[in-house]
Formats: sequence, structure tokens, C-alpha cells
Amino acid sequence: MFRPTNAALAVALATTLASTAALAAEKAKPRFVDDPYPSTYERIASPPVLIRGATVLTGTGERLEGADVLMRDGRIEAVGTALAADGATVVDGTGKWVTPGLIDVHSHLGVYASPNVGAHSDGNEMTSPVTPNVWAEHSVWPQDPGFAAALAGGITSLQILPGSANLVGGRGVTLKNVPATSYQAMKFPGAPWGLKMACGENPKRVYGGRGTAPSTRMGNVAGYRAAFIDAAEYLAKNTPKSDEGGKRHWWQGSDDGADSDQATGGKRDLKLDTLAGAINGDIQVHIHCYRADEMTTMLDLAREFGFKVAAFHHGVEAYKIADRLAEEGVCGALWADWWGFKMEAFDGIQENIALVDRPANSCAIVHSDSEEGIQRLNQEAAKVIAHAGLAGMDIPPERAIRWLTQNAAKSLGVLDRTGTLETGKMADVVVWNGTPFSVYAKAEQVYIDGARVYDIADPGRRPTSDFLLGQGADARHGMTGGVE
Repeated sequence: MFRPTNAALAVALATTLASTAALAAEKAKPRFVDDPYPSTYERIASPPVLIRGATVLTGTGERLEGADVLMRDGRIEAVGTALAADGATVVDGTGKWVTPGLIDVHSHLGVYASPNVGAHSDGNEMTSPVTPNVWAEHSVWPQDPGFAAALAGGITSLQILPGSANLVGGRGVTLKNVPATSYQAMKFPGAPWGLKMACGENPKRVYGGRGTAPSTRMGNVAGYRAAFIDAAEYLAKNTPKSDEGGKRHWWQGSDDGADSDQATGGKRDLKLDTLAGAINGDIQVHIHCYRADEMTTMLDLAREFGFKVAAFHHGVEAYKIADRLAEEGVCGALWADWWGFKMEAFDGIQENIALVDRPANSCAIVHSDSEEGIQRLNQEAAKVIAHAGLAGMDIPPERAIRWLTQNAAKSLGVLDRTGTLETGKMADVVVWNGTPFSVYAKAEQVYIDGARVYDIADPGRRPTSDFLLGQGADARHGMTGGVE
């Protein structure tokens, strides 16, 4: 007769303990990454789907012939052969190729939206060389027609970054590529922010041209160091004493006072919140950097202040330090063949990505930094395969797809949720009309969290920006990133 009461007490106790643990975890979370603008993304409800008999590139390095992919409740339920449909909608994959959804880690869609007019130039806060206080998400215009054009190219997730005018440009945000009226409804749930930094010609040109610092590369490095010294002091002064410990660095002052007018340790500082989050490892650091020598300097800077570089972007000379990048677990988010358009891009080679991809534990990524390139990221990867082949490096499709999926997800800190076709992960999936690495490749169907959000054969599944509604083809002609 006491069993029901005991059971009820046990349930109540378990609930109390769970609530206490949740509150403790919330209190332990650093306030530097509190999100007052949280994701409101909700997956589109959809029936289970079974893609049957396709060539499947899982994103893990596997290629499966005549395989099935089962999606249910927004997740990958199974990948294999002769899977039972169990009431699922069946898609004939005969002659088709299936891949994880493509991910672009370097995009400015929404912050440099189409049409390309001054009113849409919201990507660079060029008022100070160090602006970690700004967040790209607060500039994202969800009605940018470029999002739909990217979706037609198989892009299911993308990181929107500030521009590269500043030493520290601000926070980037990872989005799910779904139609929405607010950026919060696109915001990838649980994805960490990125921190955009830039080295080389851009910051010294922008600010040197105004007669202010930095005007040289040594001025660039002095600017990073000053910012991170302030951030380290701020972090120390905002860390509970019980959590402190270990040897203090030379650039850390005493517990009394501040080393600079920014490191007050009292008033909240939005700039230092972001940099402290990067030092803590809660914000992924992405650095625009071209030359090998500057990338090594930035790696040393990261070691000096205790943060981790997630990826170097553009990196036309990354092939010169491919071994070091692999050893330190740093990704190279690179172009297939852009080079020579400024001095620091002069020493690029078309085998760059292939060479960065060669060492063990490497992390090569194909990125766009272009509202047009994002629409055919698969073809950019195909160019890398072709040039590698001419150099005697045979790269199979099952390896190359990782440049667009697994490695990209890793650099964004979301590999545990997307980037590969593995059981339990988000059902972000693309069905291609053939091998994705062909000039004739087309994404026929695109699924995000198991919902068919794009279908080349179904006009009702081809999203159109509200901005384009009511505009004829002539009015849209020549619109960069528009949907024709």
C-alpha cells in the first residue's frame, strides 16, 4: 500500500534533483555567452521519408552504392540497404546521389543583401579597428534573395560573418537556410557564435588610409594584443576566486586596479564579453588571413592568450603550413582558385585545398565568401578535385564531400548535430541528379530537419523572397544573388 506513495516521492525527488542540476548548469554558464536574442527556430513538421537505392556519400568518408536513407522526426534514423519504409514517403534514388546538406562557413548573405545598394551595406562596422561588440545577426535581412538561391545549390546551413575591414570584426552567427521573417527563426539552435578577425592588408589599408592605427602589419599585431590583454584582465576580474588558479601570465596585472582604461572589472563591456568568450573557448575564432607567415603569427597569438583558432579563411598560402594546421587541429576554409587580386593573394595555387587536405587529422573546407559562389559550392570542390588530379593526387568523391559537410560543421562547432548522415543527427540532406562534382550537377531535392524545403520539380517547394514578389523577370535581371 505504500508503493504508490514511494513511487511518487521518487519521481518528485528526481524532478527536484534534475531542476537543481539544470539551475546549477545555467549558473555555471559564463555570462559572456548569454543570448538575449535566442533562436526561435522550429523544424517544419514532416512525414518520414525514405530515399531508396541511391549512391550515398555519408560525409564520414564512406560511399555506399544502392543505399537507403531514412529520415523520421527531423533526424536521420538509418542509413543502409533494404530499409523498411514503415509508412514513410518513398523517394526513388535510382541514379541519384545523396549527401549531407552543404555548409558554407563564410557567407555575407543578409548583411550584404541583394540588391547591392548602400542601404544593404551592413557587414563592416568601420568606425574602429576593434569591434567585437557588434554581432552580424543584428544586420541579417532574412528577405535577401540570396538565401533561396543558395538553397537551390544544396546549402542547408551557413555562417554569416562581419566583413574583414577590422582587426576584430565582431560575432558571426550560424543559420539554418529556411525562409523566415526574423533572423532568430533561422538561427541554428545551440550553435556557438563565431568571432571574425582579420589580418594583413585590409585593416592596415582601411585605418592607415585615415591616418590612424593600424597602418602596418606590426600595428595589426599590436592591436590584437592590446585587445586580448584587456579581455584577459576582464576575464580574470569577472571569474569567481574559487575558479581561479594557475600561473599568471606576464601581461596579467595584479588583482588590484586595471592595466588599461577598459579593464575595469566592474561595468559590463560588450567588446570584452566577446573576447573573453573566445578565450574561454565558448566562441569559435575564425580569422581572415592569406599569407603563411601571418597565419603562424596568429597561431602564436592564440597560444599567448589561450584561445583556439577554429579556422583560417581564404588562406591562399595555407599549403605552405598544411602540416602545422593539421597538428594544431585548425581548419583551412579556402577558395578553389581565387588568387592574385591583391598582393597578399599573389602566391596562391590551385592545389591549395588538396594539399591542406593531405596530412593526417587535416581539416580542409571549401567556402564561398560570395553570393554567387555559394550557389555552386559543389562545383568549386569539383575544380579542386580536377586540379589535384593534374598534380597526381586522386581524391575520391567520398573524401571531397567532407570539405563541404563534415569539416565545415566541425569548424562551426556543430558536428555533433549535422554535417554527416549518421543516426540521430539532423536530417539535412540533398538529393542530386548525379555526382555532385559535375558541371551538370543539380540539387533536385533539399531537406532540412527532414522537411522537403526545396524541390526542383515542384514550384511550391522553391522559396521566393518577399522582396521579389510582384517583380517580373526583367526587373530581377542582373540582380546579384537573385533567383531567376
